[in-house]
Parts: sequence; structure tokens; C-alpha cells
Amino acid sequence: MSDSARGTRRIVSHPILSPPERETIEFSWQGKTLQAKQGECISTALFANGIHVFGHHARDNSPQGIFCANGQCSQCMVVADGLAVKSCMEPVRPGMQVAPLNGAPELPVVDKAPPFRDIEEISVECLVIGGGPSGLAAAVELGRIGVRVLLVDDKDRLGGKLVLQTHKFFGSIDEVHAGTRGIDIATLMEEEVRQHPSVECWLNTNAVAVYSDRKIGLVRDGRQYVLVSPDTVLVATGAREKSLTFKGNTLPGVYGAGAFQTLVNRDLVRPSEKLFIVGGGNVGLIAGYHGLQAGIQVVGLVEALPECGGYKVHKDKLARMGVPIHTRHTVISANGEDHVESVTIAEIDDNWQVIPGTEKSFACDTLLIAVGLDPCDEFFHKARVFGMKAFSAGDAHEIAEASAAIFSGKIQGIRIADALGRDVPEIPDEWSRIEEILKSKPGRTEPEHLPESDQGVSVVFHCEQEIPCNPCTSVCPKQAISTGDDIRGRPKFIGDEIGEVCNGCTRCVTICPGLAITLVDYRKDDEFPTVSLAHEFLKDDIQPGDVVTVLDTEGVPLGQAEVFKVAAGKKMDRTLLVRIKAPKEIATRIAGIQVQEPALTEPMDHYVSRMSDDTIVCRCERVTAGEIRALIRQGMRDVNEIKTVTRCGMGACGAKTCGSLVNFLFRQEGVPLDETTPNVNRPLFVEVPLGVFCGSGEGSGQ
Repeated sequence: MSDSARGTRRIVSHPILSPPERETIEFSWQGKTLQAKQGECISTALFANGIHVFGHHARDNSPQGIFCANGQCSQCMVVADGLAVKSCMEPVRPGMQVAPLNGAPELPVVDKAPPFRDIEEISVECLVIGGGPSGLAAAVELGRIGVRVLLVDDKDRLGGKLVLQTHKFFGSIDEVHAGTRGIDIATLMEEEVRQHPSVECWLNTNAVAVYSDRKIGLVRDGRQYVLVSPDTVLVATGAREKSLTFKGNTLPGVYGAGAFQTLVNRDLVRPSEKLFIVGGGNVGLIAGYHGLQAGIQVVGLVEALPECGGYKVHKDKLARMGVPIHTRHTVISANGEDHVESVTIAEIDDNWQVIPGTEKSFACDTLLIAVGLDPCDEFFHKARVFGMKAFSAGDAHEIAEASAAIFSGKIQGIRIADALGRDVPEIPDEWSRIEEILKSKPGRTEPEHLPESDQGVSVVFHCEQEIPCNPCTSVCPKQAISTGDDIRGRPKFIGDEIGEVCNGCTRCVTICPGLAITLVDYRKDDEFPTVSLAHEFLKDDIQPGDVVTVLDTEGVPLGQAEVFKVAAGKKMDRTLLVRIKAPKEIATRIAGIQVQEPALTEPMDHYVSRMSDDTIVCRCERVTAGEIRALIRQGMRDVNEIKTVTRCGMGACGAKTCGSLVNFLFRQEGVPLDETTPNVNRPLFVEVPLGVFCGSGEGSGQ
């Protein structure tokens, strides 16, 4: 389908989100007038208008789109009103003239030099860079103590990745808002931060450099340059998504799971019709679920390991919605001319080599890459080099779940206050223990335990893996659910031990982040009991009287059953409670309802082989894996030498996306990384028009 035929992609109905009321404005793309929403980024406006190709690379004329949608790479650059900008970070303005960046842009003609102004300089006790979960948590602790804090974030609202998370969080209700949706946690934490008068928040503000005189440069709203002298600095800048090398890996339509969630959950734009996912960690699994909620067909997910690395309840949610999980498989190629049209995968052996004859291709228009994260910790290390009292928290310190990032920020806030000489109590040992629990990887997986009783109300737990999560224990009015001494324990109903019976209130069902609890009620009909389960899709899509396909925990169809009742309410937090009449032989095994037909996930009748070997390592400079391998085999061990020969890492992103891939190639070639000389990073990590540094406020000049 051509871009012009795609039409608007705005999401007007969603089971969790409500489209905000925003003014419609006009801008132009290649001379054609298009509509956008006030305040959204250029990339979002282009996607909403069905445009996925933002330009062509000067080196090989390859089509360019987005990859990270978070300002970390430079693949989405366009020319806006004469300036080269990252379309995922630049807000669209009324009348803005936008065009592809095909090669170097013509510099704007300046009739006269803009007036120069003195650079504003300020001092604060603590500068917090990053307004995500860890930065907000630290600011709250510092605000309680009265520390003068400046918190800066490059987005137009606080919350970081929380604003992309529509699902309910794991962990503990008391400690990290478990059972509450990420988008709502962002609001709660922002409200708490703003209650403290000593904390000032600057949005749309980039930290662009750390200097040897222990000052940090900030750019507000892309125009105002400010130098900050902080007594302490907390780097809570999160993480960037890793890339992956395969044929066609930079085609428009191949992008990170975070970029997908940004478009779907933050901007309410449907960027895809058919989606395929690479990576079975929590990020990939959750992105697939979010795609289904947005009305996108999820064709499948591929994972190289024998089992997905994410929480099993996340995997199970996808499986029982009808999404196949292809473990021990890898992606071979993304196929298409100017946009993804299909993806080819294959099975791999114990040596991670493709098994010939196992290739399969699937029709799709988007391939999500969710193969891990790298910490955005450059400012932390640079600040340490210059002798600053620097701290890091959240993913900038250690990649973990957002719930762990909240506690990480909380602990670092106290440590910062202590470093400032404030009288603060010692951090309780319990805090450190909770932080380690929240950061812990999934534990043991045991077979599902189904209740044997066919009387009264049976509580069925379809979570088979030890993970840090216990909101069900907090909401049970009978206090009859327990995970034992550790919130990572599997929940069980302990009514028999304490003399209580389940009254069927369903609170545990609707709060469960993994949608992994059902109730089977035999009280009215012991042959066809009522099964109550949580469902997070549009209410109009399921009605009493509908006959649905019910599935077990692993997504295996159990048969069909009739919907008896569909309930919704404020206390259910946008979760539908669906009651189904089912034969008792399958009632306790029912874990979900199939939401997409199996035929949508079938492979094509032939596999597609991409002819061109265009496996790209450096997206900015279009440097291939073959070029770098050849230099490694010639004996090069200095990444800077490779950079000089190939320009790998010399592009606008400053090696953010290709750095780890070059290291991966060294390992593949049998070269230990301790025998290599690492890349010397450039001091600036964010592109800023030179006029801003002069205090002109105009942003003119490149």
C-alpha cells in the first residue's frame, strides 16, 4: 500500500486511552498541506497521515523512517523550516514547511546576525536529568527534605516510559503502585513532585554537555541555553533500544518497540496493520499486547532462546489472545522496497546457526525490534571524570523494570541528601532488599495447580512463575491470598487454613497485572459453572450472548463458550469483567478469550529471500557489517581506526546505535573486547543549532 493510500491512522477508540482534545493545525510536507494535532512531533504527524518514508540517504538512496522515536538515533531526520531536525523530537507548528533530508540541507540565508545575549547561569543543590520513574522518585525524596532541585526532561510531560505503559504494574501496592497502570503512576508521581516547592521542573529541556568546570549545559524549548552549576547531579536518563543486524534491518517499518509504544500509547496513532515482533523480553511481549489493544493484528513473535526471557504471564497473555510465539527462531530478513512487506524467519540450532529448510515468511508491514536496552549513562560517567558528585538511578544505573526504577530513585534521593550534608536517617535495610527483589529476574516455573473442588467459588491462579508481584494479596477482603514470605512466591488461596471461603468479589481478578486469575463459581450450576475473567479490550467487541473461543494458559483452544455477562466500573480501572458459562470439565482451565483468528498468523505459502545483503551496522553513515568484518579480519582492533576508514559512528547519533553492534561483530569474529580499543565518544550528545549557544534565542545556524 502506498503512503498516499494509507489515509489517517489516528486511534479514535481504545479500551484504556481516551483521545485528548487538541487543536488541529496545518503544516506542509513536500509542498502538500496536511493536518496535525497541536503539540505533537513531526514524525507522529507524518505517521498519522500515512507517511512512513521521511527521506532517502545520500550515500545509497535507501529509504529512511524512524527507529527509536526517542531522539537517540538520527534515522528520522527531516528539514523543518530550513533546519535539519529529528522529527521524533521536534514539535510541529502551524504553517511549518517540512521536507525530506536527502543529503545535506541548504543552510538558511541570514540577512543579519541575531542579537547575542548573555548566557543565563544558575546554581542548584541537585540537578536531576530525566523525569522518568527513578528521577521523579528521587525528586520526591529530595523535596521532602527541602533540597533545592532542578528536574529537567526532554519531553513535554513527566513520567518517561511510564506515559507509554497502559498495562498494570507488577510489584507491591504499598511500595510501587502495583496494580496501577503506568500512565496513571506517571500522573501520581508528577502530582507528588509538584507538591514540593523546593523542586522546580523544566520540560522540553535537553541536557547537552558536561564541562570540565563542573557546569552542565541545558537547552530549553530548543532555543534558550542555560548553564547550571549543581552541587550534585542525578542522571536518570533511562535507556536506549539496541539494534540488530539482518538483511533489510533499516527499512521503514523496522523500528524499536519503544517507538511503537510512543506512537500507539502516547500519540494515539496506529502505525501498523500487521505487526511482527523480534524479542521475547517484557518489552516485546508488552508491545504485542498493546498492539492488539490498538486494533493491530499481531502476526507473531520470534525469540532465539528456548524460552522467552520476559514474565511468563506476559507471554501467556499474547498466546491466549491468539499470537504464536516462535522460540529457537531468528529473523533472517525484512523484505520490501521502500517499506516492510514481509519478514522471513528460520529455526536455529544449538550453535545459533540457521537450520536450512526451516525458513518461513509472514506478511506484515511492521517489524518491531525488542532485543534489549543499553543504559543512557554518558552524562554520569562524564560528570564523574570531572570530579562532580554524580549519581545514577533507574535504567541509567541498571536495566530493570520500572517498578525497580522507582525504588532505585527513592534510595538515591536519600544518598544525595546525605552527600549534601543534610541530616537524614540511614537507608533501611528493607529498602535495599525490596530494590533487589524488584530487580530480580523471573524465577522458577512450575506446572499450573488447578483446584479440585467443584463447590462454592474456586480461585484459579494461572501464573506459574515466581515474579515480584502481590497486588492480589492486598485487595482480597478475606486476606485469603498469600505469596508466602516473599512477594516473588506464587499466589495461592489459603481460605482453608484461616477458615475463610471466597465470596466471589472478583477484586483479585480485575487487579491482576498479568490477567492471570479467574474465578469459577459453582453455586448456581455445578455442571456449567460461571467463569469470571479479566478482559482489556473494547466493550463493544464483546456482548452477552456472544459465543467465544476460550483458551488455556498456553493459548491452546479448549472449545467455545457463551458470554453470560460483561461488567465494567470505575473500581475495575478500565478492565472488563467477563462472565462465561462453561462445562465444568474445562472451567478451571479457561484463562482467556481468543481475540484474533489463527488464520492471520499463518506463514505465506512460500518464503521470501531478500536478494541484497544490506545488513547495516551504522544507520547514520550506512556502513555494513561486511565492511567492518573485513577490517577486523585485516587486524584492526581500534574502533577509532575503523571509524576513520568507514565513518562508522561519525553520524548524527554519535555511535549511540552502532557502538554495541561493532562490539558484537568483534565477538563474532573471535576477538575478545579486552583486546580492542573502544570508541572515543564525542562530548556533545544532542544536536543544537549554534545560535543557541550564543544566547541568540533564534536557533539559527548549524
